[in-house]
Amino acid sequence: MSATTTFSSAHRLYVKSLYRRYLKNTLDWTIRRDVWRGQALQIRAEFDANRNVSDPRALAEILRKAEERLADIKHPDPYITPTAPGGTKWERNLPPSMAPLYDHEAHGAAH
Repeated sequence: MSATTTFSSAHRLYVKSLYRRYLKNTLDWTIRRDVWRGQALQIRAEFDANRNVSDPRALAEILRKAEERLADIKHPDPYITPTAPGGTKWERNLPPSMAPLYDHEAHGAAH
């Protein structure tokens, strides 16, 4: 059985997610893109080194170690795009509500 058909598409998505999280974390630590690019190539080489592992137990151990390493090197204050949820401009300058400031009808107007 070839390595391309051994694992499910969910497994491939998980590995892609892990790879992207590694890249994102490295970008959180590195400001300069030219320095980050070298680090990204190093991460890619690490992932490619384990590309042809077909033993599920060995692969589970590799992924477990990768998750632990990522947790150890995780940036304490990751970059969040300003307009993304949690960013500095999230929901800034929302259009004003067109509802009345005080709803007289709901509170029983005396007139």
